[in-house]
Amino acid sequence: MTRVAAIDCGTNSIRLLVADADPATGELVDLDRRMTIVRLGQGVDRTGRLAPEALERTFAACRAYAAIIKEHGAERLRFVATSASRDAENRDDFVRGVLDILGVEPEVITGDQEAEFSFIGATRELSGRTDLATPYLVVDIGGGSTEFVVGDDRVRAARSVDVGCVRMTERHLVHDGEVSDPPTEEQIAAIRADIEAALDLAEQAVPLREARTLVGLAGSVTTVSAIAQDLPEYDSARIHHSRVPRARVREITEHLLHSTHAERATIPAMHPGRVDVIGAGALVLLAIMERTGAEEVVVSEHDILDGIAWSVA
Repeated sequence: MTRVAAIDCGTNSIRLLVADADPATGELVDLDRRMTIVRLGQGVDRTGRLAPEALERTFAACRAYAAIIKEHGAERLRFVATSASRDAENRDDFVRGVLDILGVEPEVITGDQEAEFSFIGATRELSGRTDLATPYLVVDIGGGSTEFVVGDDRVRAARSVDVGCVRMTERHLVHDGEVSDPPTEEQIAAIRADIEAALDLAEQAVPLREARTLVGLAGSVTTVSAIAQDLPEYDSARIHHSRVPRARVREITEHLLHSTHAERATIPAMHPGRVDVIGAGALVLLAIMERTGAEEVVVSEHDILDGIAWSVA
């Protein structure tokens, strides 16, 4: 066993995994897994820069994670940064801050690298299951981008596109600093048009319709699963490898897009940081299912974070 730590810093959240990894058996035993909403990508789509308050929220989370990593005595740490920090003009400020706090430089990875980590993390434990046909289509719906990966025991094709729950919300639903509550039909149609254009782009590189099993990752997908199961609180064990039919995803998406902030905030399993962006995230998932013809999505709590941990081990 090797004790490793992995940090995934995305557009909306920063997540930590400390785990014992056994490459010989393929076993990854969680010691600590947590997520903090920091909204690092706040305003990046509009300004091209990381906002000072977004950087400070992220650095505060890094300080907390540094203490946890030290407490568990992790031998190795890898810090991966994704969409927002790829796009920002002042990403050097972000890199210096992380290096000062954690002693490692964040790797601002490409969309293709992000896709490969997501695929490994999501499918490594599915190997040998007879109830899930291959090839898999793994979709990681993030805050700023969505990754599409098709493969079986290895990645066959991957593509990252700039469509995510935060980016779509800020681009189409925010006016004068306020999120539309609820969105208009015209705003929803504009989001849908962006998603469809992104799917066209993804299909140029990835054979989306050839997949036999759709595996969905990240907070928008896991929250939809929690809602589908009517969970009284967020429960990772019940969400992991749950299956949500397309008709139920459509029903939930319609409800989220036509409800107010206050109504969404009362959903028991809803993280406060997702209340304003979950509608756009659910719409991305629904559009993918409709494009590919997937009758259901298999929801995974294991994703890019687990892939990063395996890369360290």
